[in-house]
Amino acid sequence: MSTTVNAYGAPKAGAPLEPVTIERRDVGPHDVKLDILYCGICHSDLHFAGGDFGPLPVEPLVPGHEIVGVVTEVGDQVTKHRIGDRVGIGCMVDSCRECENCLRGDEQYCLNGHTLVFGAADRDGSFTQGGYSQAVVANEDFVLRVPESLTPASAAPLLCAGITVYAPLKKWGAAPGKRVAVVGLGGLGHMGVKLAKAMGAEVTVLSRSEDKREAALALGADAYHATGDGQAFEKLANTFDIILNTVSAPIDLNAHLGILRIDGTLVSVGVSTEPLPLDVFALMTNGRNISGSQFAGIRETQEMLDFCAEHGVTADIELVRADQINEAYERMLASDVRYRFVIDNATLA
Repeated sequence: MSTTVNAYGAPKAGAPLEPVTIERRDVGPHDVKLDILYCGICHSDLHFAGGDFGPLPVEPLVPGHEIVGVVTEVGDQVTKHRIGDRVGIGCMVDSCRECENCLRGDEQYCLNGHTLVFGAADRDGSFTQGGYSQAVVANEDFVLRVPESLTPASAAPLLCAGITVYAPLKKWGAAPGKRVAVVGLGGLGHMGVKLAKAMGAEVTVLSRSEDKREAALALGADAYHATGDGQAFEKLANTFDIILNTVSAPIDLNAHLGILRIDGTLVSVGVSTEPLPLDVFALMTNGRNISGSQFAGIRETQEMLDFCAEHGVTADIELVRADQINEAYERMLASDVRYRFVIDNATLA
């Protein structure tokens, strides 16, 4: 029999989230059930629930894709997890496992479409529901081991914010001797600073005003530049190997490309729904690159968690009750959070 659990969900697009109950499927042979301890709140949760990415696929829609919990039940063929293990679930809970991208460990780019942890058609025909809930059931291959040295509440945002910046920093070579600029200092940006520093790079934060200078330096940034008046782009010409763009609003691509060194890369992980004009000569000069990145596959996500445990990296969070989720959404829109809201799922009881 399926299990009924308490949750918080959007009854329709754009409506405030409210208490709901949802059904969790039976634990199958390769499934793991976990009681959710904490779930991070991501900007994309807000966009999904608000209908910004299209109509809600299911009503109510329960968001949440930064999940940390404890295993309470395993299927009879599960080999990767045991009851009592501390585990996590990120943005996806399934993929085809057969396409070229899946076979190389890039399930996030599954050619047949990965299954998101919420709002996606599941293999049984139902729709997935996310981590603003008491419990979840998922295939063992998409459940990650959360090292015991990581504080569980602060580790939850690693399952999205952490891996979203870790993967491109690793791909484009953040390391000693490299200069990384992080654009924006929100949930993604603050993780970008921490992880780039842990990788040994020299890190500069770029933000439009001086407001976040003190916070950026406190996180470990080596330098900070306000870009609102445009003068910083002239001063920083040909400086950086990697620019990590974490903001969800349009930026001046051409100005930012101008501060890349030869073969440098601007990689966007923030989601802007507006097109960004590009002067191709800004790319051709110095052989610069533009890239995008979308979280990562399961193998690399586990690698990131282990890296964070080794280097003592977690998110800076503010813990909230379930009945504060709508307030948290409003504060996110006002950029009033340092730097990630995390739900204490015990308050769903």
